[in-house]
Amino acid sequence: MPATTMEQLVSLCKRRGFIFQNADIYGGLQGVYDFGPLGVELKNNLKAAWWRSMIYERDDVEGLDASILTHQRVLHYSGHEATFTDPLTDCKKCKNRFRADHIKDGKCPTCGSTELTEPRMFNLMFKTTVGPIENADNFAYLRPETAQAIFTQFRNVVDSTARKAPFGIAQIGKTFRNEITPRNFIFRVREFEQMELEFFVKPGTDMDWLEKWKDIRINWWIEQGLNRDKINVHRIEESELAHYSKATYDLEYEFPHGLEELEGVANRTDYDLGNHTRYQSELNLSSNVHENKESSAKLALFDDETKKWYVPFVVEPSAGVERGVLAVLSEAYTEEPLPNGEIRTVLKLKKHLAPVKVAVIPLKRNHTGIVQMAQTIKKDLLKTGIGRVMLEDSGNIGKAYRRHDEIGTPLCITVDFESIEKEPATVTIRNRDTMQQERILVSELSTYLKNFFMS
Repeated sequence: MPATTMEQLVSLCKRRGFIFQNADIYGGLQGVYDFGPLGVELKNNLKAAWWRSMIYERDDVEGLDASILTHQRVLHYSGHEATFTDPLTDCKKCKNRFRADHIKDGKCPTCGSTELTEPRMFNLMFKTTVGPIENADNFAYLRPETAQAIFTQFRNVVDSTARKAPFGIAQIGKTFRNEITPRNFIFRVREFEQMELEFFVKPGTDMDWLEKWKDIRINWWIEQGLNRDKINVHRIEESELAHYSKATYDLEYEFPHGLEELEGVANRTDYDLGNHTRYQSELNLSSNVHENKESSAKLALFDDETKKWYVPFVVEPSAGVERGVLAVLSEAYTEEPLPNGEIRTVLKLKKHLAPVKVAVIPLKRNHTGIVQMAQTIKKDLLKTGIGRVMLEDSGNIGKAYRRHDEIGTPLCITVDFESIEKEPATVTIRNRDTMQQERILVSELSTYLKNFFMS
């Protein structure tokens, strides 16, 4: 069964090298985590699956990789300077700080005191100095979302690709939010990655596309191993919508700490492109678009039928990579009883997400012939392009199997004495989920693995 507590995942992630607390030797930096040897593989595999589904498998989406440093005027006209805030309150007794909207019954979550300060709004964006002089004119922000660079580069992408609506621009990248109360491991942190698509459509078709993308994104998460019964679709109430949104769905997942947002799918209307465009008087824009005399761009498309320019509406599926990793780990985490009474912990990750695809294990670590064959097999399997192949030279086959069960390795290949003593050479393959073993020819390994990982 999936993980029931966050402690199970935290313990596994640290023990097996998935995720570590940042600056742990100095007590840690709150809300910041580092991905270890296996965590970075899992994270990259999840991002690659998203990129493949958005870019390679579609013919209507382009990619982008924009800068983290963001011009101050971009986030002024996007509304972030004015609205990207959370209510902050302090406990007068224990001096801890919290988001006011997370406090229940008017009591401090730490000490239970009711002596709390009046909530005040706190802007979540990180500022940084640009250039050698630190003053009010020489600063930029670390981007709080990847979306704004997509909007400001809209004209350049359209001009260089000749795209017409509907089409999208996708990006994966780091974002930064100065969260008041980071919590629940990597669920809410201050530095994280987003996988965002801005899909540009003609006004009037936006709500249909919102529904389409909601369904597309649910199906994608199912393909990553999530149980559909644990995904809840929450339609945001009109009174709670973001300043740019006409309608938003939150795709919520049952994490170990409760039901919370995994991905948002929002109808951003023409708010962003409209606010970043200069020639607003020539366009039919929504009422929430503000005058902009500083931009030099006309972020619009020409309609060949009406012979008029228009600003597209935008449908945005936006997911956090870290939340995705946490959901995938939670769903894959399994504890199974074995016939000998022991409990086996195994990560039943989808094959394409597994950090290590194949472990090659020499039965005897100091035996020259066995080790050399294992090394040769590893080199040959890397040429198949299936992903990471690891040489597991621990010398204890039982412990090697348990380790690779815990990190989610789909297949283990054991090289033993029979492998080097008999012709033709054979090895044993063990399946992670079934624990069944079969003996196959070394000459057939590449074909076997290609078929396994492509099925």
